[in-house]
Amino acid sequence: MSRLPAASLVEFVAQAFLSLGVPEREARTVAGLMVEADLLGYATHGVFRLRQYAARLRDGGCNAAATPHVLRETAATALVDGDNGLGHLSMTMACELAMAKARETGIGWIGVRGSNHAGPAALYVRPQAAAGMIGICAAVGSANHVAPYGGTDLLLGTNPIAMATPGGADPFVLDMATTVAAVGKIKTLAQRGEAMPEGWMVGRDGKPLTDPTRLDEGFLLPIGGGKGYGLSMAIGLLAGVLNGAAFGSDVVDFTADTTSATNTGQFVAAIDIAAFGDPALFMAGATRAFAEMRASPPLPGHDPVRVPGDGREAARAGRLEAGITLHPALRADLDRLAKELDIAPLPVTEPA
Repeated sequence: MSRLPAASLVEFVAQAFLSLGVPEREARTVAGLMVEADLLGYATHGVFRLRQYAARLRDGGCNAAATPHVLRETAATALVDGDNGLGHLSMTMACELAMAKARETGIGWIGVRGSNHAGPAALYVRPQAAAGMIGICAAVGSANHVAPYGGTDLLLGTNPIAMATPGGADPFVLDMATTVAAVGKIKTLAQRGEAMPEGWMVGRDGKPLTDPTRLDEGFLLPIGGGKGYGLSMAIGLLAGVLNGAAFGSDVVDFTADTTSATNTGQFVAAIDIAAFGDPALFMAGATRAFAEMRASPPLPGHDPVRVPGDGREAARAGRLEAGITLHPALRADLDRLAKELDIAPLPVTEPA
């Protein structure tokens, strides 16, 4: 393992994007968000994704000079077209617009079309929590790895959803795929040469699949069986169909196909707590609920009960101070990518 300062990673990612024609402001915005994902512990959706983004920019599947813009708008809603650019750009715009509308009307709901993979959904709900609001975000997955419950056709993605609220030192942040495991975790295991646990995937014969390099030979399993399938469908309707974005068989595998526009669909919402009552009362109620959850005696052999988001701020601060740890396989891939793009490699560091 090696450990690198966050600033070094941001600069490296920014230089990679600049070499591929992304304007400087946009390159640094996306680089900062990707490294922020690593700082927060979402390692499968941070710098790990750089090669995939670079391939799409290089091959024309993603527009390096994109200008996300509003297609239509009401007092509380808007539809943003990402211009087939890096998804972080359209989602940042959507998040900021949702918060602005929530301040005026109590709620802001921004749909996104013409986008691309944008990292972890948590990035687009944490700002709302920091501003004393509630944030909600969901997306149609960037590839179909899931069959409809009881079926065999790959028609659904991991379709993640996230929600955040204020919550004291650590905001409540739920960020989850609608599958037992996210594709990023499986790709990470494949890169490291490690096996998957049983229960993440099955092959077309219905038997457990544990080799992550055989991802394309089977299906990811939805959480809760038919319930996870239903939730994934609901997200597809809200983030995809409602926005005129891809869903079902229209979804383009953004890794396998680096030349076609994905038309990825997402949405970001912000709710102003003050529109419903005294924000202090909400905080008091939420704090009491969090305390009750944590106080529940754990089952034998289980760790103490946690609330989604617990400890993440301290962990982020620790990584910011000590550096972000890179697995040797990821470090080697980033070094290869630097040579391919003819940019300066990451600095040599002491082992973590």
